[in-house]
Amino acid sequence: MSNQTTRLRGAPDRQLSKGEIFDVLQNQRRRYVLQYLERFDEPVALSDLAVQVAAWEYHTPVEEVTNDQKKRVYTTLQQTHLERMEEAGIVEYDTDENLIRRTPHTEELTVYLEIVPEKEFPWREYYLSLGAVSCAVVAALWTGLFPLTLLDPLEWATVIAVTFTASAAYHTFLGGDMTLDDEQFPEEFER
Repeated sequence: MSNQTTRLRGAPDRQLSKGEIFDVLQNQRRRYVLQYLERFDEPVALSDLAVQVAAWEYHTPVEEVTNDQKKRVYTTLQQTHLERMEEAGIVEYDTDENLIRRTPHTEELTVYLEIVPEKEFPWREYYLSLGAVSCAVVAALWTGLFPLTLLDPLEWATVIAVTFTASAAYHTFLGGDMTLDDEQFPEEFER
C-alpha cells in the first residue's frame, strides 16, 4: 500500500464508538463490503468487490452483472463508502492501487452483521409486549379476575413459558438467514 494510505485516519488502536459502528452498519452496501472482506486475509481489488456487491444487490450471479450495475456500485464505493470506512479505521483503502484491506476493526464489526438485518421484525417490541401481557395475566391471577381463574396458575405459567420458548426458538431460526452463508458466496471466491 502507498505511504499515503497505509496510515489509518481513524487510528486503529482506538475503540469504535457505538455511533461509528451503527453509522457504518446502517448502510447495506457497507455491510456487503464487510461480508466480502471477511472471506479474505489479503487485500482485495475494488473492481472485484464492486462486482460481488452488485451481484448481491441485484440478486444476480457475478457473471451476469452488467457494466452499468458494476459502475454504479464501484463509483459509490470509491467516492463515499470506502472513504467513510477508512476514516473510522474499519478498512485500509489504497486509492493508488484501488485495494482494500481489513483492519482489526473489520473483525470486530463482522460480529454485528448478524444483529443488524435490513428489514427485521421488531423483536424487542414483541418481547416487551409479551412480557407486559404476562405481567398483566399474573396480576389478574393474584386479584382473582374472572375469566383468567378458569385455568389454574400453574397452567398459566405453562402457557407463558411455552409462548416465550416458542417465540425465542422461532426468532433463533429466523436469525440463521441474516448473514451471507457459503452458498450465497460464489465459488470463485471460496478460499
